[in-house]
This record gives sequence, C-alpha cells and structure tokens, in this order.
Amino acid sequence: MSNSGLRATMLFVAGLMGIFGVASAAAASHGADPRLLGGASAMCLAHAPALVALHAGWALFRTAGLAALLLAAGTALFAADLTMRHFSGHGLFPMSAPLGGMTMMAGWLAVALGALLPRKANAG
Repeated sequence: MSNSGLRATMLFVAGLMGIFGVASAAAASHGADPRLLGGASAMCLAHAPALVALHAGWALFRTAGLAALLLAAGTALFAADLTMRHFSGHGLFPMSAPLGGMTMMAGWLAVALGALLPRKANAG
C-alpha cells in the first residue's frame, strides 16, 4: 500500500473507531454490566482522535504510518476482544486483549520516537 493510501486508510479507520466507540458506549449504558463494552468504547474513543492527529501531521512526522498502524491494529484487537467477551462470554483467542494493549503501547512509543525523527516541512 502506498504511503498516501495508508494515510487515507488510517483516517477511514479513525472514523470507524469513532462510530464503534459511540455505539459501544450506548450499548454499555443499556446492559447489566457495562465494564467490557465501556472499556472497548474508551479505547476506540481515545485512539480515533490520535489517528486523526497522525493523519493531520503525516508529512511532518516520520513515524506517523507505523504509529497509526500499531495504534489501529492494537485498538481493534483490544476492543474486539472485550466486545466478544461481552456478547459471547469468551475472547477472540487467548491473550488477544494483552496483545492488543502491547500493540497500542508500541504505537505510542512510535509516536514518541517521532519527536526524535522529525521530517522537514518541505519533505512531504
């Protein structure tokens, strides 16, 4: 996938995460135990704006693509595991939520490293 294709895809994913975050928050408010869906909602609603910010600063941020991929994949895995647990009583696969959490942490590390590896404004 080209860099511009990845950039557009991450903005699309951010929109989907936002939709899922709001929908899962609403569903959590109507269920008996909101903890799992509430956690999934919180992760999506926290990371969707991060993906939008990475999209906005893509050209100035050398690690934006890697950070976006890691944040998107980790959030999707973590939120999907919590959602599956809520509705079916079991997760996606053993250790899928911790794997998603570690992937999100790696994404935030890529964000932090981006501060040390800036691109020049005209490097596009």
